[in-house]
Amino acid sequence: MLRSLLAAFLVAIVSFRASAAEPKVDFARDVLPILSDNGFQCHGPDEKARKADLRLDSEDALQSGSIVPGSSAKSELIRRLKPDDAADLMPPAKSNKKLTAQQIVTLTKWVDQGAAWGVHWSFAPVKRPAVPPGGVANPIDAFVADRLIREKRTFSAEADSARLLRRVTLDLTGLPPTPAEVEAFLKDRSPGAYEKVVDRLLASPRFGERMAWDWLDAARYADSNGYQGDGERTMWPWRDWVVKAFNDNLPYDQFTIQQLAGDLLPNATREQILATGFNRNHMINGEGGRIAEENRIEYVFDQTEAVGTIWLGLTLTCSRCHDHKFDPLTRKDYYRLFAFFNQTPVNGGGGSGQTAPTIDFGSPEHEAKLKAAQKAFDEAVKAIAPIETKLREAGTIEKDGKTETTLPVVIESALRKGFGGRVDANNDELAKFYEKKEPEYVRKLAELRKLKQARDAASGAIPRVMVMQDMPKPRDTFILTRGAYDKHEDKVEPAIPAVFKGPPGRSRLDLAKWIVAPENPLTARVTVNRFWQMFFGAGLVKTTEDFGIQGERPSHPELLEWLAAEFVQSKWDVKSLVRLIVTSRTYRQSSRVTPELRDRDPANRLLARGPRYRLPSWMIRDQALAASGLLTPTFGGPSVNVYQPSGVWEEATFGFKRYQQDKGEALYRRSLYVFWRRIVGPTIFFDSANRQTCTVKTVVTNTPLHALGTLNDVTYVEAARVLAQKAMLDGGKSDDERLGFAFRRMLGRAPVETEVKILASSLEKQRKLFAEDPAAAAKLLKVGESKRDEKLDPNEHAAFTAVCTLILNLDETLTKQ
Repeated sequence: MLRSLLAAFLVAIVSFRASAAEPKVDFARDVLPILSDNGFQCHGPDEKARKADLRLDSEDALQSGSIVPGSSAKSELIRRLKPDDAADLMPPAKSNKKLTAQQIVTLTKWVDQGAAWGVHWSFAPVKRPAVPPGGVANPIDAFVADRLIREKRTFSAEADSARLLRRVTLDLTGLPPTPAEVEAFLKDRSPGAYEKVVDRLLASPRFGERMAWDWLDAARYADSNGYQGDGERTMWPWRDWVVKAFNDNLPYDQFTIQQLAGDLLPNATREQILATGFNRNHMINGEGGRIAEENRIEYVFDQTEAVGTIWLGLTLTCSRCHDHKFDPLTRKDYYRLFAFFNQTPVNGGGGSGQTAPTIDFGSPEHEAKLKAAQKAFDEAVKAIAPIETKLREAGTIEKDGKTETTLPVVIESALRKGFGGRVDANNDELAKFYEKKEPEYVRKLAELRKLKQARDAASGAIPRVMVMQDMPKPRDTFILTRGAYDKHEDKVEPAIPAVFKGPPGRSRLDLAKWIVAPENPLTARVTVNRFWQMFFGAGLVKTTEDFGIQGERPSHPELLEWLAAEFVQSKWDVKSLVRLIVTSRTYRQSSRVTPELRDRDPANRLLARGPRYRLPSWMIRDQALAASGLLTPTFGGPSVNVYQPSGVWEEATFGFKRYQQDKGEALYRRSLYVFWRRIVGPTIFFDSANRQTCTVKTVVTNTPLHALGTLNDVTYVEAARVLAQKAMLDGGKSDDERLGFAFRRMLGRAPVETEVKILASSLEKQRKLFAEDPAAAAKLLKVGESKRDEKLDPNEHAAFTAVCTLILNLDETLTKQ
């Protein structure tokens, strides 16, 4: 008996130890992704798509019959994963989904361990984790090192000084360091030399320009409306507000509130109202036959979904037509958010890029020109009105005490409306009808139409930024059947999605304040992730646009949580966050990769080396202009038309829009200020957002067309020509000195001996080619509008230009490393 009791006791101890040693299955990390990927399509939040009345996204529903917590053997869900009858298999074979053996083990363990429920990680409150021990100065490095140790890896060595300076200068200003800045940094051996550079760059006005680019992509900023008409708009003062906000280090919560609801702030300033231009960056459809209310609804859809992507990291668009199939977002949630933006007086009619409400930013010159044009127009209207009255009277007769006109109905109607009430078609009909009968009237009518065009052009030239303003009487909001503008269902009131259980609120200002409230679990996480992406090429959460259940889990969850908490506790200090990232050892590592590390971690998700990827095309252009000395340093102002192949606009607009290239310094403005036609963006930029919808992550591709652009586009050839001239005039007497000069201006470092030999060999080859074909040299030196020094030998200048083109196209030049 005693022996049996002892044996039973030992078995119990072994079982207890086994269960205690078995790791706990985490619902959010281990279970929810399996259920979401394989079951939510048919058994998830979308009630209308749900089959067999089975829900896998609800604890109560799941435990009401599908599982028995603590007993996988009694749970129908587990039985269905490996059933005796194939007809009972879940997911069914026709779904083309199949669980792995490990996933089945995970679900089985989860049920046996009690089936503890939880929420998706990004919907849980942000909690500041403890920094891993180790005496590391920068908390970022402590978290990254902790992961590397678990993976049996270490940090790479720090990048050499010249490459590190180029990396951080491009990252924080979008421009390369100057030779003087490189020299000063290489000479500074003080312990805080690098940190001093970072502080200098953060204080540079170029910082705001660099940061603004990514925000303009997200905010879908452009200089035209889109759609077939693609009329121009003047939103550039809002663009300049963004640059200033970053330079002034406007706290991110205020940056958010002012853009979403600056007009609703108490005693709102002109700048705060201007900030709301963010909401009006959507496309505007002025196509004939389009229904105004349909347009208006589309505009509000865009405003709602931009907010969902930028601040919440949620794919809201899915819920226009149905409950979200994966995330806890219903159609009602969507239209409650929609209701916040559904209160402006915009009616969707017309196609003007200056649709009220607007703010004027006209100069005194603008105002004077408009006043003169309006006066000339008014005088011409006053002069033609009596003539049109006589024409109308001449076309009437009295009969039986009644006036019945003898004019065609369309002509009488056009005359009765007066010039101010007619459309162009009416004036065309009048001109055709009176062409032979009243030639003097037709001439005056033509002059008046020209004066109207001049008046409208003067008015349109005044920058008017579309901003937000709510109507005095709120507009009702309804759930729309499949998003159709005229298919109303239940009425809804403004509210945040129910899953977040936030405070009630009815205005955009209430929404904006909740978005940056500490209890909102998403904004801080989503925002610090995008800043991380800006400097490392990929976010800690790779799916920058999707923090929902179908999004990727963070590579370093604790680091993301700590950064989010720190961002909020720093009072949303953007420059402090950026400084923390770029001063970390993680950021400062060399980007060189060993074969072993490439095989183990090709995407660098462990962060065991520095970032390395191709620079964005706008930065490549700005780099070329800056290194050559062509860059125009002017800040802000109207967008400019730089070099572009002929016929591009004309082809895209059936000839209605003609490209007029600017001249002089405008050609060399920063890429941020290049005019962006929405239906056909600037041809010099590749892999860039189309600015038609909100974009928070651009895809990097690699095609021969990119190289054809950087080798042959006027901008790059001219930059090479000007850089070559500078090298010949200022770089020294010898070939090696001149080549080294050009190399340093582009790459921020001196070439090594093998590089000098390759460049020198290339120079000799080009000399021979141009000596044999001086006409080719002359043609090359005519590329671009900047003047060349005619004292330089043309063949020699052409040879150096060809080599400088090579330098502009080196892998190291085009790559962040």
